[in-house]
Amino acid sequence: MVEKRGIGDYIFDTANVIILFFIMIITLYPFTHVLSASLSEARLLDGYSGILLYPKGFSVQAYRLVFKNPNILSGYTNTIIILVAATSLNIVLTSMGAYIVSRNQFAIRRPLMLMIIFTMYFSGGMIPRYLLINNYLKLSNNLLALILPGAISGYNLIVMRTNFESIPVSLEESAKLDGANDFTVLFKIIMPLSKATIAVMVLFYGVAHWNAWFDAVLFIRERHLYPLQLILREILISNSTESMMGGVAGGEQFYMSENIKYATIMVATVPILLIYPFIQKYFVKGVMIGAVKG
Repeated sequence: MVEKRGIGDYIFDTANVIILFFIMIITLYPFTHVLSASLSEARLLDGYSGILLYPKGFSVQAYRLVFKNPNILSGYTNTIIILVAATSLNIVLTSMGAYIVSRNQFAIRRPLMLMIIFTMYFSGGMIPRYLLINNYLKLSNNLLALILPGAISGYNLIVMRTNFESIPVSLEESAKLDGANDFTVLFKIIMPLSKATIAVMVLFYGVAHWNAWFDAVLFIRERHLYPLQLILREILISNSTESMMGGVAGGEQFYMSENIKYATIMVATVPILLIYPFIQKYFVKGVMIGAVKG
């Protein structure tokens, strides 16, 4: 039986479309402005303060200068190393922790969950964190300082635990009757059935690592270990574009500075945006499975 739609349903749908359209415009405008500015000719862009929806002229010189900068390339390399290593560690440890606290036979699951929830509201603060990583773990000036401390997110663990609880216990029991241990159950049964949630966890952890810069400010001293976001911060805040001006005529250097900043933002933003289309189909399903107990 097809339910008849009333005028209220159409009004609601129309209002939703209008609101989402304006949200889309608000979201796309900064990206469009930065992209257009990065492709504009430097002299034409100088002094322009209006809305930029298309390039003024066309030039890719700023991108050539950005990719010639060794700091950008080393920042990319470091960020990719951190992204792959840290996200892999996050998924493995979060899955193992979620599996443990999702099993009823685990005697201290409730006290352990209370401890995990406690860490979501209270922490030691920045100074104890710095002393722990720098003085006791001796990870200062080491990429591991950006990988190990955030190995597990309490929120993500809770989402994944809820998803694991929705998987029938009979699957685990039958596997153990065939001789499977807990590692086999987790990695060969539970996780393959949780691909949507794991895809969302990869997105959450991956975006966090890609955008992270504060820990790098605290613990990284040598420039060849800087992640991309720290290089981007240095260029935008400290106006450090001189190292990219090689081969640019003296009169053009003043104008190229802004183009280089816009091009650097695009270079640092586009790669992580390209991941979304591949994970989007899992996003709503993964969050709902992990957030609502079946």
